[in-house]
Amino acid sequence: MHPEIVNANPHYGRIGEAQGVRVLVDRFYDLMDEDPDYYGIRKLHPEDLSESRNKLFWFLSEWMGGPKLFADHVGQPILRRRHAPFSIGISERDQWMGCMVRAMQDVGLEDDLRMQLQHAFFKTADFMRNRPE
Repeated sequence: MHPEIVNANPHYGRIGEAQGVRVLVDRFYDLMDEDPDYYGIRKLHPEDLSESRNKLFWFLSEWMGGPKLFADHVGQPILRRRHAPFSIGISERDQWMGCMVRAMQDVGLEDDLRMQLQHAFFKTADFMRNRPE
């Protein structure tokens, strides 16, 4: 493990550290771009997804127990405030989750890790909702 790992969360190591997180993030955004099932959340993003890819990579790296990349590049996550400008309801939450679940399957995460992450992602995605429906 790297000395800059910030906590004992084992997900960062289990996913393959930075390389594994990057592969997952890239697959997630590739799916969002390719699959019309995710059009609702794709339209909430800029045309060029480079910055979105970086921000999710930085966030997930730190969130999974890796280096404090998001804090170093962007500051504190304050996710609800950062997502407040976007209309996020159940449909957007479910599209985000569907895209992430497919990405985790496509990159071949082991079932136990995928289920742990899916549970945690759902709680976070649901917390981002700012519309009741």
